[in-house]
This record gives sequence, C-alpha cells and structure tokens, in this order.
Amino acid sequence: MSSQGSPRKEGLAYDPDQDPEEKREIRRNYRSLHKTIDDPHVDHTAVELETKVERANELFQNVKNPQEATLDSAFLVKTATINSRKARGLKFGTGVFDVDNFITKLTAFMGGYRPPEDAASDNSDVEEDDAPLEWAKIGRRALAKSRRVPAMGYMLGPLSLPQKQRAPHKPREKFEKNKKDETRPQELREEDIQRSENETTKNVAAVAAVLESVEKINLFKLVTNPASFAQSVENIFYLSFLVRDAKVAFETSEDTGEPVVFACEPPSDEDRAEAVLLKRQMILEFDVATWKRAIEVFDIREPFIPTRARAGTRLGKQWYG
Repeated sequence: MSSQGSPRKEGLAYDPDQDPEEKREIRRNYRSLHKTIDDPHVDHTAVELETKVERANELFQNVKNPQEATLDSAFLVKTATINSRKARGLKFGTGVFDVDNFITKLTAFMGGYRPPEDAASDNSDVEEDDAPLEWAKIGRRALAKSRRVPAMGYMLGPLSLPQKQRAPHKPREKFEKNKKDETRPQELREEDIQRSENETTKNVAAVAAVLESVEKINLFKLVTNPASFAQSVENIFYLSFLVRDAKVAFETSEDTGEPVVFACEPPSDEDRAEAVLLKRQMILEFDVATWKRAIEVFDIREPFIPTRARAGTRLGKQWYG
C-alpha cells in the first residue's frame, strides 16, 4: 500500500503527523480483515488463516499510531483463538487410542490369539493348548525401530521405590482457653449513654441570632474563626440552612464587591403563590489556604460567631469526642 501526503519518517515507531487519509485507509483494510474471520459459521483452513496473517503483517508496516496498532492486536488475538480452537478439535487417525484393541492385535501378532476367521478355517477337531507368546518376535520388530539396549532398571520403574508408611492417626488435642486471660467487654446500660440534643438545630439558631444583631456583614468575617478551621467550615454549614430557608440573603456589595449576607423575612405562602420563585445554588470552596487568606485580608482577630465547646459522648466511665 502506498502512502499519501507528506513523506513518512523512516525508522519511527510512532508518528503523530502521519497523513490522516493514510490512517483511514489502514483502518479500512484492518476492518475488512476482521469481517472475514468474524463469521462463526465459516470454517477457516490453516492456509487461509496464514494468508490473512501475512496480509496483516503487510498492513502493519505502515502502522504509526495506537488506534491502528490496536486493530492489528485484536486481529491477531482472533486468529490465535481460531487456531487454538482448531488445534483442540484435531483427531489423529480414528480418534482416541484404543488400548484394548492394541493389546488384542499385539497378542495375535505374538501367536497367542487367533482371529475368529482363522479359527473357523481350522478343520482340526482337537483343541490346541495355549501356546506361549513369542516375545522374541515383537523384540525383532522393535529392534528395527530402536538401537537402544534395554536395561533392567527401567523395568522396575517406580516399583523400586520404598512405599511410604502413613503415620498413625493421633486425635487432636482440644484446646482449652484459660478463663483468667479472657477479657469481658464493657457492659453498657441505658443510663450510661447520654443522648445529646440536636446540635445542628441549636447552632443554626445561634447563627441566626448573631445575624439579627447586624444589618449586613461580610461573609468571611461572619464565618471565619481565626482559632479553628473546623469551626469555620461548620459555620458555613449552619449558614447554608438559613439561606435555604430564605431567612438569610446573600449578595455582592456594589461599592466594594465583597460578598455580604444579612437576615431577611422569608416569603409568605401568598407571596410564594403569586410570584415565581427560582431556587439558586452556589458552591463555596473553603479550604485551609482560603481560611488563612481571609484572616489576613480582612484582619480577623476574633470570631464573630462565638467559639463552641467541643462536643463529647460519655460511654460508661469514658468520654469520646
């Protein structure tokens, strides 16, 4: 296949500047090869498969990009699968080797058994005794195929190995645990677990009370706690409930461009029915770097929302934060 467009780069396994028309032509040829072997009802001969692989090798000479190389790999996988299936289905001669038939013919060859047709042709009424097998006859025939001298060691084979004696069965000893070493789990009673009130509801109400004391406030000055990054994130979480319930409004100041929040009256049911209210969602990214930057830019020294005590749960005689 001749290449088109700009000349190819010799010796380059990957060429991102390969001519697009040339790549399309390579893909078309590979897809044609795939169609010829995709039909499961067609029995491909070994010669046909070899011809197709040689054709794929010719196409691979112009492959310079991963997409075309993938088509080549997929074609080789399909070809190998068909070859493997054909190899498993091969039969030599009449099929599986028949041991009984082989022994019967071998015995007849050494004179120890006569086929029924030979016995029928014998007019003698006297039954002959079983003659010994002529092993020398089969030995002369085997000698024509091999010059190797037989040795006695090969005749013994695995029978010369001493038989392993099985150890007498011993009953397994029952493992008894030392009850002194056992540690009983701590028992908890109903009065040991102190159920705390809903912290989220209480903290949302606290943030609402703080906002009622001011007209408008910078968002970062409100939520940032300079002593605790975790509580700053919690303040944003509690504030989001108030914004969702339309109890707090968020806007950008026209004078300074700062984000500000302020308390407001939520719309009544009549206002909701008369006006078409659209819900808007906002994602506020607040990481440690933003927290430190807010403290520096807005010179936050004290938290506007008071620092909350760390909550804990008592289980038995121990406290867990």
